[in-house]
Amino acid sequence: MHDTTAIAAPQHQKLVSRGRNPHDAELHRRFPSIDYLRRGARRRIPHFAFEYADGGSGSEDAGIRRNWAALDAIELVPRYGVMPTLPPCDVELFGRRYAAPIGVAPMGGPAIVWPGADLHLARVAQRARIPYMLSSVGGASIEQVAEIAPDVFWFQLYRFAGNDHAIGLDLVRRAEAVGCRVLVLTLDVPVRTTRPREAVTGLAGSFRLNPGIVLQIALKPGWAKALCRNGIPRFANLRPYADKNASLHEVIAFTRREMGGAFTWEEVARYRDRWKGTLIVKGVLHPQDADKAVSLGVDGVIVSNHGGRQIEVLPAAIDVLPAIVREVGRRATVMMDSGVRSGSDVVRAYALGAAAAFAGKAFLWGLGALGAQGPAHVIDLLIGETQAALGQLGARTPEDVRSVAIRHERALRF
Repeated sequence: MHDTTAIAAPQHQKLVSRGRNPHDAELHRRFPSIDYLRRGARRRIPHFAFEYADGGSGSEDAGIRRNWAALDAIELVPRYGVMPTLPPCDVELFGRRYAAPIGVAPMGGPAIVWPGADLHLARVAQRARIPYMLSSVGGASIEQVAEIAPDVFWFQLYRFAGNDHAIGLDLVRRAEAVGCRVLVLTLDVPVRTTRPREAVTGLAGSFRLNPGIVLQIALKPGWAKALCRNGIPRFANLRPYADKNASLHEVIAFTRREMGGAFTWEEVARYRDRWKGTLIVKGVLHPQDADKAVSLGVDGVIVSNHGGRQIEVLPAAIDVLPAIVREVGRRATVMMDSGVRSGSDVVRAYALGAAAAFAGKAFLWGLGALGAQGPAHVIDLLIGETQAALGQLGARTPEDVRSVAIRHERALRF
């Protein structure tokens, strides 16, 4: 079921106007790209928070670096003499118009990076008219996000199979009750893995305050103030299913017990029957898996290797994107995440057939560098860079970029 109503919100041009006031000009001088936000985050937030935001699977974050290298290797050939001004970059997804082919990927712990992050992200996404995907293990509840981001709210669900999926199906009920636009089932976490940088900081286990952590917090007063305002990050959506008097550590233990495994195809079909709105599966890397999902009635797929955070042997999402577009692109909406750090990356993904590209780490770095101001600056950068890349390539609209010549030597063929 697709809602054909356009989102009524301010036009996104305001987001991409450089230097209209001294504050905006100063932000762009200090942080002219996502890479500068990454450096700023390293300086501003506690070490454990940066390690969570920045780390991934394998030695030296090999999975993350593969995503970056694969995107950087794609070349697009421009055509000149056709585009005198910056083009619009708004797109339609599932019958609704969004400001750009850009979305906020689901993140399980953005409030570790900056307390209160989930709500900051939701507010900014609503103002900017881009999709915001709340994680089922995020720090804000379905009801909170639906209230502040009603037009752009998508909900990402992990597998909770205990008691015949009682928790998972109730989360779906709650999302339906508040008018969630899109339900996203995550396929790509069949088992738990270890992220070395999180393990070293203690985040991989039951995270507890110790003198070293307290010192890290004390040395970052901005982060400490945000913590005082917003409280310790919690699994807001899952707390109602634990004991009402459960401590934070007991809720974490409860979540680890109840959540696990990848959805089976039979379970995808069950959720398809239960959810009457737009349904997406996330974490697809093989064309046959995409085909199976679409055959079950799924409306879209997100090509993803979980941002390089699960295991480092997987191919880069961008390198399997064209094959999946060829397989199901005429029957379903294909999107991607994993490694998106710039508007040029967004345009690369769009040129290869993705209807949208979702970013995660870019928003974490923005939060780390700028706190509550960070998400808006990240969106500003991504939309501005997307428009500039389209204009540089001679594209009047995002769709035009799909006709440019592309060199993608690392693309996988199945």
